[in-house]
Amino acid sequence: MADPALVRQTGDEADAAFREDILNGLSSIPKTTPARWFYDQRGSELFEQITDLPEYYPTRTETALLTAHCAEVGKVAGPGRAVIEFGAGSAAKTPHLLKRIDPAAYVAVDISGDFLRESTAALALDFPSLPVRAVEADFTHPIELPRLAGHLPRLGFFPGSTIGNFEAAVAVDLLRSFRRSLGDGAMLLIGIDRIKDPAVLIPAYDDAAGVTAQFNLNLLTRINRELDGTMPVEAFRHLVRWNDDAARIEMHLQAARDVDFTVAGKRFSMREGETIHSENSHKYGVRDARLLLRAGGWSPCREWADADDMFSLILAEAM
Repeated sequence: MADPALVRQTGDEADAAFREDILNGLSSIPKTTPARWFYDQRGSELFEQITDLPEYYPTRTETALLTAHCAEVGKVAGPGRAVIEFGAGSAAKTPHLLKRIDPAAYVAVDISGDFLRESTAALALDFPSLPVRAVEADFTHPIELPRLAGHLPRLGFFPGSTIGNFEAAVAVDLLRSFRRSLGDGAMLLIGIDRIKDPAVLIPAYDDAAGVTAQFNLNLLTRINRELDGTMPVEAFRHLVRWNDDAARIEMHLQAARDVDFTVAGKRFSMREGETIHSENSHKYGVRDARLLLRAGGWSPCREWADADDMFSLILAEAM
């Protein structure tokens, strides 16, 4: 199946949601924007560059865990499952899973349709006997899975510690949504980043080459392009903080001077030093991660971590 069809579950609704989220976020105190809107085509490309940076440990650590332990995942999960990947992006880690289990189908879900089409087409070439589908959708909302998944038992795949982008209550709701989408008898393989020294964490989100800064600032470019914005991108700078009380990395866009601008016809102003809180990346202790999963309707049955306890891979069963 060389060119999997792209099933769209976004469109005018996504455009309206982007507008609503940005206007509401810029009107709030403090200003904030949801991290999901980073991922237009350019944002997705920049994120893939981030994953290759020397400071960005999560990708190489999780990839090593997948390589070492996915054969065991296959033994526990059993053959013939439909693998449903939430936030698939480039699907760069996916082959490490698919090669080591015996899947019956693969469904990639992502909000960036063009990027998703490219990645699933390449994956389908690498796995010519595996049925592959691409679903352009926002996985933070209920997903209608394609017929391909049918009545197959399902294995959700949520790598990259993307769960860390969400506040705990929202993360629990998301895990419950996955539980409903995947159904009874489902399993979930999830990557979760662990709490560690800020001296390791901060450079991972504020790299020397400035790629993460470009990724953060690209959101302003997208707002200007898609919402008729006049945000002066050059007047903002990338700011990263470790919030120890909340156990999270925070990314902000900080005004380097007083600025006035419009977005979708609405006027805004920011004073020098004021920020737009653009992303959180929560980190979890071992017990915290297990509690989070159980609250979301999943019972952990296997867990693997690297030798330095930087990152964990958890396989869980639907409760």
